[in-house]
Amino acid sequence: MVKRILVLDDNQDILDIVHETLTYENFEVKSTGESVNVMPLVESFSPDLVILDYRVAGQNGGELCQTIKAHPKFSNVPVIIFSAYISHESDLYAYGCDAIINKPFDLTELVEKVNNLIS
Repeated sequence: MVKRILVLDDNQDILDIVHETLTYENFEVKSTGESVNVMPLVESFSPDLVILDYRVAGQNGGELCQTIKAHPKFSNVPVIIFSAYISHESDLYAYGCDAIINKPFDLTELVEKVNNLIS
């Protein structure tokens, strides 16, 4: 069965390359550039993994991570946070994420972290 991944990033170039890379790796990928779309998409798409950009308008990726982890149906879904703020790594883990990928990131690292969390 194909694993599903939901990606949030307000940078369309990053969304496109992550979407393309993960689709190539045989994942079903849904992407959004707006934080308000995340919980409705989590509920309708039922992803096996969620990737959230930390810095987006509205709710940040950490707050969205907490919301997902607090949801009884999705509390076990792994969440990766993208961040350009590597000095705040311990702060990001406090939101309950399962992994952090620092921007700019390597696509090999992305695929490895996704595969490690989703298998």
